[in-house]
Amino acid sequence: MRRSPDLLPLIALLVAVNAALLAAWWWLVGHFELGTPAWTWALAVVPTLSVWYAIRRNQRQPRATLSTLGALRSGPADLLAHLRHLPFALALLGLGLMLLAMARPQSKDSWRDVTHEGIDIVIAMDYSASMLAKDFKPDRLEAAREMGIQFINGRPNDRIGLVVYEGEAFTQCPLTTDHAVLKDLFLQARTGMITGGTAIGMGLATAINRLRESTSKSKVVILLTDGMNNAGTIQPMDAAQIAQELGIRVYTIGVGSRGTALSPVAIYPNGQYKFEQVPVDIDDDMLQHIAAMTGARYFRATDEKKLRTIYQEIDRLEKTRLKVTEHNRRTDEYFRPLLAGCSLLLLSLLLGNTLLRTTP
Repeated sequence: MRRSPDLLPLIALLVAVNAALLAAWWWLVGHFELGTPAWTWALAVVPTLSVWYAIRRNQRQPRATLSTLGALRSGPADLLAHLRHLPFALALLGLGLMLLAMARPQSKDSWRDVTHEGIDIVIAMDYSASMLAKDFKPDRLEAAREMGIQFINGRPNDRIGLVVYEGEAFTQCPLTTDHAVLKDLFLQARTGMITGGTAIGMGLATAINRLRESTSKSKVVILLTDGMNNAGTIQPMDAAQIAQELGIRVYTIGVGSRGTALSPVAIYPNGQYKFEQVPVDIDDDMLQHIAAMTGARYFRATDEKKLRTIYQEIDRLEKTRLKVTEHNRRTDEYFRPLLAGCSLLLLSLLLGNTLLRTTP
């Protein structure tokens, strides 16, 4: 079989059409979901018709006997003759686009309504002089404050407040979602701001009072101390009883190594503390009882690593609840490839019956 002289340009044109359709299919699959993806298999008809057309055109060669080809070789080239395969290529491309439209490409809009059911948390921290003991680095107070701030950073959807206590107690920061202000006030609190001593009952009662009017379904106090209750007018167990009645969980943390620690025992006129090795005396039984009464847990932190683990454990136990409602909306996008396909078929018919009309 002799090869037609224009077979290579024809093959190149048909390959370009098939490549364009493949690119269109790839783009649709990447950007849309197909409602009837089985129709994409019908695209196999396009390369099949391409092969059929190329074979048919190669077999249908008009022949004429001429005395010489010189006149034809030197004659002007006809542009329309070079474009005689264009109607079929346009028809193939139009057919392919219509088949893609039959696959029903669909855009998908999705969104979520997220409702945060936050937790109201009050951190009641002991700021007594004993919190300056050096068994933590740099001391108990700084270590506890640093871990507390890390805990706050991990609770962006919760209202958190801070109560500071020594021999008395006061609210350093009410419940707030403005955690930048809360952390700033956390850092501003200092030992010696109020009467010395350790009023655990007063600190717990003040924290409970901040939560008393809360409408949150989950209310938590994190009570941190390094000693025993030796001041204040409210006993810790009485405050725990109130917390139990109000449904407030009280997580208690005892901060201090076991044995002895380098702790402040006196203060010089210049404001500096005198440090000596003194026994670490934490009322573990009382703190454990408070936590058990309120449905929470007691933790003992003997170093910074343990304290960090404790805050992580409380964070895990008191997870913020999320209510998520998902919405999906699908929109059919078949119209554009269908319109393009029909337009190409119409253009193919017009060209094939006018400018690029050929005879067998």
